[in-house]
Amino acid sequence: MQQLTLGVGLHERAVFDSFVAGSNGLVLAALQDLAAGRGDTALYLHGVGGSGKSHLLQALCAAQSGAAYFPLRQLASLGPAVLEGTESLPLLAIDDLELVCGRADWEQALFSLYNERMQRGLRFAIAATVPARDLPLQLPDLRSRLGALAHFAVHPLDETQQREALRRRAQARGLVLPEETLTFLQRHFARDMVQLCALLDRLDAASLAQQRRLTVPFIREVLGETP
Repeated sequence: MQQLTLGVGLHERAVFDSFVAGSNGLVLAALQDLAAGRGDTALYLHGVGGSGKSHLLQALCAAQSGAAYFPLRQLASLGPAVLEGTESLPLLAIDDLELVCGRADWEQALFSLYNERMQRGLRFAIAATVPARDLPLQLPDLRSRLGALAHFAVHPLDETQQREALRRRAQARGLVLPEETLTFLQRHFARDMVQLCALLDRLDAASLAQQRRLTVPFIREVLGETP
């Protein structure tokens, strides 16, 4: 796992190879180009929670030495001073932008950071739940700068693609997910990849501790459910 500024680390499984593209082939290719120094200097991703934005941003940083991933969900409370020094990094990814909209100090810091990085020709990617034009930004110049970036919508996976993503995540951990287990997870829990991956992490820990396979009876036992 690559450790970054302020102790924010990249998930060891969040790499391009583990991302199930589904209908997101264009954004995946664009980010791979960005990591390789090709194409646009900066990209803007938007999509609902659980669509894969954070995975893609972390994969982008994992592919570039000296990159930094800034999830504002974790860092916004520390104030915009956390961005100090990032203007010279070769690659920067900022996640959860919508969480600091309307905060004058953050908007001004992001505007200055944007200008500095663009002047230096340094690469960066930003993600939010909605396109830049729909963000509740109070600084018009920041809205116009972000709106001018190449935008990519990130779409949630369908049921079949979710199954493949869960299989890949399990395989990366050395786990086998039987077909009936996948069916059970999708039928009994929210079909949201963030929640499903968190559930898989919990089951993995229990499986390792008890040396048990991820069968439906074992899952029911871990979750305290009755058949």
